[in-house]
Amino acid sequence: MYLSNLKVESDQLPKKAIVCGDPDRATLIAESLDNRQLLAKNREYYTYVGYYRNEYIAVVSHGVGSPGAAVCFEQLIQGGVGELIRVGTAGSYQKQVEPGSLVVSTAAVRTDGLTSQIVPDGFPAVADLKITNNLVAETENLYFPTFSGITLTLDVFYQGVTPFPHQQYQAAGVLAVEMEIAALYTIASIRNVRAGAIVAIDGYADADLSVDYNPHTDQMKNAIDQAAEIALSALTNA
Repeated sequence: MYLSNLKVESDQLPKKAIVCGDPDRATLIAESLDNRQLLAKNREYYTYVGYYRNEYIAVVSHGVGSPGAAVCFEQLIQGGVGELIRVGTAGSYQKQVEPGSLVVSTAAVRTDGLTSQIVPDGFPAVADLKITNNLVAETENLYFPTFSGITLTLDVFYQGVTPFPHQQYQAAGVLAVEMEIAALYTIASIRNVRAGAIVAIDGYADADLSVDYNPHTDQMKNAIDQAAEIALSALTNA
């Protein structure tokens, strides 16, 4: 099967994949693979394959936001991928979840627009238990701040005239907010595949993004590198 948006043939894909938003991040993560190969580049979708601990794995970028990411997830699944882990960034809702730390997402609040169009209201966006347990286990021996819990998926990055819902979800104990995990978990559930996610915290969600947001620090690079290593290890143990 030819996957027209990824521009790859399904028989080129492995059964397991790391997905991330930024094509440059996909390139960096793919550097950890042996015998890596760039299969295709199309729009935001960069697809690499290679071996990690002798296991064939893909690393694929999906861009920003649930709609475009959902196209990537759906086509990977159509191509035979059965296990996916998202490596991304997120804004913290909790004071103790400081910039530079990592969050394993156990479930996602669905405040995006995409998932409400593919499942009924009330349908949960939940990570696969085995993949989540593997991610958490990979963090336990790290001297690195890590957390696990609920994240929130939101389409909006810059606030308009409608206030962000940050305060109520912060009070409810949600750890962080990002833009794609709910889509990944929902699609994984309805397509009967496994999915998980680990994100690096690049700031506080209620900060002034025009002043305080900088995801390109050395601290963030280190956190993303750690998240990628954790995800690759968890995927090969899944």
